[in-house]
Amino acid sequence: MNTATPTSDTDLSEDDGTAQLRALVGSILSAPVYDVALETPLQFAPRLSANLNNQVLLKREDLQPVFSFKIRGAYTRVARLTPSERARGVITASAGNHAQGLALAAQRLGARALIVMPTTTPRLKVEGVCARGATALLHGESFAEALAHALQLAEQQGYTFVPPFDDPDVIAGQGTVAVELLRQYQSPLHAVFVPVGGGGLIAGVAAYIKYLRPEVRVIGVESKESACLQAALAANARVVLPQVGRFADGVAVAQIGALNFEYCRRYVDEVITVSNDEICSAVRAIYDDTRSITEPSGALAVAGLRQYVRREGIQGDTLIAINSGANIDFDRLGQVIERSAVAHP
Repeated sequence: MNTATPTSDTDLSEDDGTAQLRALVGSILSAPVYDVALETPLQFAPRLSANLNNQVLLKREDLQPVFSFKIRGAYTRVARLTPSERARGVITASAGNHAQGLALAAQRLGARALIVMPTTTPRLKVEGVCARGATALLHGESFAEALAHALQLAEQQGYTFVPPFDDPDVIAGQGTVAVELLRQYQSPLHAVFVPVGGGGLIAGVAAYIKYLRPEVRVIGVESKESACLQAALAANARVVLPQVGRFADGVAVAQIGALNFEYCRRYVDEVITVSNDEICSAVRAIYDDTRSITEPSGALAVAGLRQYVRREGIQGDTLIAINSGANIDFDRLGQVIERSAVAHP
C-alpha cells in the first residue's frame, strides 16, 4: 500500500483519514444505485484462468444499462441533489460513459441534462447520450477543454455541475462495485484490478476493500498514454500530464481527481501501466471467455492482471478484474483485432 507521508494542508491526518474512510463506507452502503443500476455478475473466466494458472474472475460492469459502471456514481450524485439543484438542470463534461450515466440518471429523476463532450468522442457514446433524453454539446479536442466549457456554462446558465469523478457522492456510487464483489466472493482473494481514468472507481473500490479486507491487494491499471495516477504517486502530488492519448478514450484524463488522489495514496497498493497492444489483446481474451466486446478502457484491468501474473509468477491464486465498459464503435473493431495479435497472447 502506498504509505507516502502527506505533505500539503489538504492532506488528511491519520485520525481524519479513518473518520473519512468510515464516512465513505457508510455513504457507499447507502448509495441508491439499485433504483437504476444492476448487480452485475462476477463471472469465472476459464480460458484466462487456464492460461495464467490462477482463478480469474471478471466483474461484468459492461452489462449495466448504459454498458459501464458510470451509472452508479452519476445516479447517486443526482439522487442526492436538493430539489432546487435538480430543478436547475444538470451539466457535466465526459468522454462518454459518465455522460451516458448522467443522461439516464437525469431522465429517471426528471431533470434536464446538458453533456459537454470532446469532439473526439466515439459516435456511439454521443448517440447514447441523446437516446436518453440529454443534450450533447461537442466542444474541444480533449476532456480538459470540454470540462472548462462545462464549468463556464454551469456558471453562466445556472446548471448544477455533476463531476465525472472528483466528488464524494460519485465515488460512493462507484464504490458499490466493491460491495457486490466482496459479497459475491468471500474466499481468499489475492488482488482486485481496477481501471483508472480520473480515479472515481478505484477510490471507492479501494477504500471499501481496505476497510473490510485489508489483506486484499488493490491494483490500479492505467493506459501508458494517460497514467496520471502513477505520475501523481511518484511525485507525491497531483500532476497534469503534458499530453494524453485517446486510444482508450474512457480513461483519457490528464490529472487524477483531488479527493480521489487522497484515497488512492492511502488505499491503492500499486499502479500498473499497459500499452495499447496489451489492451487490444485483453479485449480479445475477454471475448474468448465471455463472447462480449469491451471498449479499450473496459479491458484495462484484464491487461494489467495478465502483466502482473507474468511479473510475479504467482499460481493458484484468485484474481478479479473489473470490466468497466463496452461502449466501442463497431468501426474500431478491426483496429483492435489487428493490434491484439501484437501483444503477448
